[in-house]
Amino acid sequence: MITGELKSRIDRTKTNSGGTDQVWFYDMRADGFSLDDKRTPQPDKSDLPDILARWQNQEAETERKRTEQSFLVPKAEIPGNDYDLSINRYKEVEYEAVDYDPPAVILERLAKLEEEIVTGRKELAGMLE
Repeated sequence: MITGELKSRIDRTKTNSGGTDQVWFYDMRADGFSLDDKRTPQPDKSDLPDILARWQNQEAETERKRTEQSFLVPKAEIPGNDYDLSINRYKEVEYEAVDYDPPAVILERLAKLEEEIVTGRKELAGMLE
């Protein structure tokens, strides 16, 4: 089953062996078509070949981290999330720290910009007289 904003999850089940202990998630970002109403083919922007390659090499999936495009989640974890199969429930996002200037520096820049705006407005008003 493929679901999500584009499509993000595929269940891995083995019906002839009693099921599976893992659920495979794939964060599909592009399906090979534009997102507008025309749905123009864009084969160079498709995750489908990667999905197939990863699906056919499931052994490699066991080592993937939840920050990667595909990963496995233990089946036992699913009930703890009310059986919610949204990839965002399980995907880990790495945040980068952002350094901002101190507020005093930002306020000083704003004051300079305001002065420039006032000066420019006065010049324009002078041209209209």
